[in-house]
Amino acid sequence: MTDYVDRVAKAVQYFWEVRSKQKKTQGSATGVKDHGNRSAVTGGKHLDGFVNLIAEILTESGLPDHTIHTRSTTLPGYFRPTKDWDLVVVVDGIMLASVEFKAHVGPSFGNNFNNRVEEALGNSIDLLTAYREGKFKPSQKPWLGWLMLLEETKSSTSPVAVKEPHFEVFPEFKETSYAKRYEIFCERLVRERMYDSACLILSDSDNGLKGSYSEPNQEFGFRAFATSLVSHAMAYAKLRE
Repeated sequence: MTDYVDRVAKAVQYFWEVRSKQKKTQGSATGVKDHGNRSAVTGGKHLDGFVNLIAEILTESGLPDHTIHTRSTTLPGYFRPTKDWDLVVVVDGIMLASVEFKAHVGPSFGNNFNNRVEEALGNSIDLLTAYREGKFKPSQKPWLGWLMLLEETKSSTSPVAVKEPHFEVFPEFKETSYAKRYEIFCERLVRERMYDSACLILSDSDNGLKGSYSEPNQEFGFRAFATSLVSHAMAYAKLRE
């Protein structure tokens, strides 16, 4: 993990390069482009740099390549039949880990923030309840991870007011930016054991093309995220010896 900074920088750079390319080329065949930033997300694959990085790190930890899935990632749920995760690790029929990678780019941060929160919570509850009900037997509790790349702009880093027509919100949410709200969210995902680790990375579209990024809280930085996952993977790899 000594070179993780450079490797994350490459994943960040790849994200912005793919996003920029998709925004320029989407609709070129039909002459019709999606509105706003949607043209940059409908093509998908912009987070593949992070997916591949985690897959590489898992391989380096001792897991065979065939146990790390980035295409066949469908898992059963409890409140719905299935859910496609971004990366799934299955070793000897054991459900070892599942990771979700997300990005949030402006200009809209308000409603999209709530959507990301609801989605992350729902995915965790769905999978962990399925686990509780014995769906993944004989697996022990699988490791769950959630990674967010947030665009660093004035809109995402400036304080935002909250509406309190009937009851006050928790004080830690008052006059906070969306970046800070994501940081609080990551903390609570882990504290409430919804996920085993969460990661928050900030990057702006211009400097991000050069691989520039920041981590507002090292507790939810990439090193802590990857170390937690690798520790879990290595512990199981040791049991297989």
